[in-house]
Amino acid sequence: MTTISTHTRVRYGETDKMGIAYHGRYLDWFEMGRTEFCRALGKSFSYWESEGVMLPVVEAHCRYKSPLLYDDEIEIQTTVKNLSTVSVIFECKIFNAATHKLAAEGHTKHAFTSPDGKLLRNGNKLLDWLKNSSDENQNE
Repeated sequence: MTTISTHTRVRYGETDKMGIAYHGRYLDWFEMGRTEFCRALGKSFSYWESEGVMLPVVEAHCRYKSPLLYDDEIEIQTTVKNLSTVSVIFECKIFNAATHKLAAEGHTKHAFTSPDGKLLRNGNKLLDWLKNSSDENQNE
């Protein structure tokens, strides 16, 4: 599967009183990774929404390994871990870019739904695109 890396920095407002990145921010970084994953492969989330495919989060998991501090540069590595006809799981790993130390890892699971929230049970364009993007990148 394709892995896309995204870089950002821990901003002051993302830290707690101790100067450590607040635990809730990691899910924001997972979202940044997912967004950039699709954009890097050529089609943004907004494109898929305009095509009638929504990706609500139905599950999220994060395991914290080592702290990140204010102004640390971070690398977010995002991979599609699992595809089914009704959902996709994005796996994310967050590293301190300077030390290459794993700071957190986890995943988010998303259902494929229509704009009115109905589960798309019979496939969809985004599912096909993700399958094809993964296949193309594996053959390179």
